[in-house]
Amino acid sequence: MSAVDGFRLMAGYNRWINEKLYALCATLSDEERKRDRRAFFRSIHGTLNHLLLGDRAWLGRFTGHPVSFRGLDQEIYADFDELRRERAKTDGAIEEFCRDLTEEQLTADITYATQAGKQYTHPLAPALTHLFNHETHHRGQLTTLLTQLGVDPGGTDVILYYREAK
Repeated sequence: MSAVDGFRLMAGYNRWINEKLYALCATLSDEERKRDRRAFFRSIHGTLNHLLLGDRAWLGRFTGHPVSFRGLDQEIYADFDELRRERAKTDGAIEEFCRDLTEEQLTADITYATQAGKQYTHPLAPALTHLFNHETHHRGQLTTLLTQLGVDPGGTDVILYYREAK
C-alpha cells in the first residue's frame, strides 16, 4: 500500500467511525452529552466539538485556507444535529482532499501558523498523519465516556473498517 493509499484508507475510516460514534451519541439526551465528565474537553459534546475544530484547522492549513478560532475548547456548534451535519461535511472534505492527494504533495512542504502564531514549515505527510492520530486519540476518550455511560461502542479498529470496505 502506498502512502497515498494509506491516507485514503484513514480518511474512509475517519468517516466510518465518526458516523458510528455520532449514531451512538444521538441516543443520549443533550443533557447527557453536555454533562461535565471531567474529560479533557469536559463532555462528550465538548470532545466532539474539539475534534471537528481540530480537523477543520488542519484541513485549512493543508488547503491554504486557514481557519481562525479562539481556543481548542471552543464550542463551534451548540446544537448536536448541526454539529453532526457539519462533522459529515468535514469528513467528506477530508476524503476529497485525500482522494486527490499525490505522492509529490506528501513530500512537499507546507507552511502554517499555530493558533499561538508560531510558524512551521515541513512536509505535508507528518501533518496529515497527525490529523488522523489526533482524531484517534480523542475518539479513544470519547469511547471511554460512552462506555462509562453503559453505551458499548463495539469495535473501533481501522482493520474492521478495512475488512468491511473490501
